Formats: sequence, C-alpha cells, structure tokens
Amino acid sequence: MTDYFVGDIQGCYSELDALLSKIAFSTTDDQLYVAGDLVARGPDSLATLRLIKSLKDNAKVVLGNHDLHLLSVFHGLKKVKAQDQLSTLLSAPDAEELLHWLISQPLIQKVPGEETYMSHAGLSPQWTPTIALKQADIAHQHLISPEFKYWLKHMYGSQPISWENANDEISKFRFTINALTRMRYCHNDGSLDFECKENLNQAPKELTPWFEFKHIKNNTQWLFGHWAALMGNCQPNNIYALDTGCVWGHHLSILRWSDKVLFTEQAHKT
Repeated sequence: MTDYFVGDIQGCYSELDALLSKIAFSTTDDQLYVAGDLVARGPDSLATLRLIKSLKDNAKVVLGNHDLHLLSVFHGLKKVKAQDQLSTLLSAPDAEELLHWLISQPLIQKVPGEETYMSHAGLSPQWTPTIALKQADIAHQHLISPEFKYWLKHMYGSQPISWENANDEISKFRFTINALTRMRYCHNDGSLDFECKENLNQAPKELTPWFEFKHIKNNTQWLFGHWAALMGNCQPNNIYALDTGCVWGHHLSILRWSDKVLFTEQAHKT
C-alpha cells in the first residue's frame, strides 16, 4: 500500500481529481492523508467532501480551522464568511450526512508503524507528540459527543496562548484546537501568536515559526498544511509543509511518502 499526503484542498475539487488520476490512486492499494481544510474558499467544497468521504478507510483526514468553522455554521453557531463558497454544500440534500462524517475526523493522524504524524497546523513547541496525541483525542471525544455544539461554541478565541495557563477543560480544548488548526508563529517561550500574518522574512524578530523550535526529534516526521505562504518550504528536513496555495491560484500538491516524490497540479481557471 502506498501512502500519499495532500495539503489544503479548500474545495479545489477539479485539481484534486486531476492529481488522483495523475498518480493512478487506487482505492484498494493506496491511502490518502488529507491535512485538513477540505472546504471553504474554492469552487466545489461539496464535491470535495463527497469524494474524500467515498474513499472510506483509504482516506485519513484531520480537521482544519475551515472545516471546524463550517461545522459551526451548519449548526447555527456562526455565520458564513463572505469569502467562503459554501452555499451549495450547506443546501445539499446530503449535507447533514457529510458533516456528521466530517466532525468524526480526528485532529492528528499517525502513520502505522512509523513516528510520522500529520495535523493541520503542526505541533506546538510546548508539547511532545505524546501530549499532542492525548489532547487531540480528548478534543475529538468532545466533538463526537452529544454536547458537540457546546464545544464548537467554546473553541473560538485566542486565549490561552500558553499550555501552562490552560487550567480548565474549556481552555485546554481551545488551546488544543488553536495549536493543531490555527498556529503559525510562536513567541520565544513557545506560546502561540495569532496576530502576525506576515511572511517569514517580514515577521517581527521576536516571533519564530513553530517548526524552527527543534522540538521534533530527528526520528520523528511531522506533516502539516495551513500555511500557504510557505509554498511547501520549511526547515528542518523532517517537517513537511503540504499547503501550496491552490485556492490562491498556485497549485495543489500530493507527496508520495515512500520516496518523497511530489506531484503537483496547477490551479485550474474558473
């Protein structure tokens, strides 16, 4: 079985379909790891969700921030963002079924038999993979519980930015969601920053990309999406950035894990 990793699809269904054809993806022999943000600002989030869901166990998905926001919108907790193209999905006859499937997806995937992990935004410098897996599972259990609307409602906000200040279940849940789906830069003590939207060469000197903290050991690999401005480029070599900005007119990327060959599809004109 061959493992493939794809970055943020964001509703770019036609590019995904073309890439799967390009790699001759097999539902009997291959697995597709999807790094979150399946939906939102591309033209066909509905077809994207239907396709990934149809892959069943051959798709290994993690939730991204846009996926979580869609769930809040669907359940009446938030309004659709002006930039999102979700009306077709939200009015689809199978919307409830699709979003029930979506909310059941975890926040971290681990490749069996390897120290290889994937989350939408990365790994907080304040966590080890063991802590991240534990907290991701706790958050997952909240989201699949009968009280899921309560937890969706309380995931919004940027506090606490430090794990040591997460002193109750709500703050631990919010930190977990933020660390795994929203994080880009961190302060020198590893606490999260949500203000800076600048490129690496324009960010304030007191901020550091999360992946430069050297908290992921050399025998561990971490894959993430979320940060299109990186265009797949980050250091160190055991961390892989998958989002290459297809929804912004760049390209969609699929990484074949066995030999690290990258396949790309230029954004289609709409």
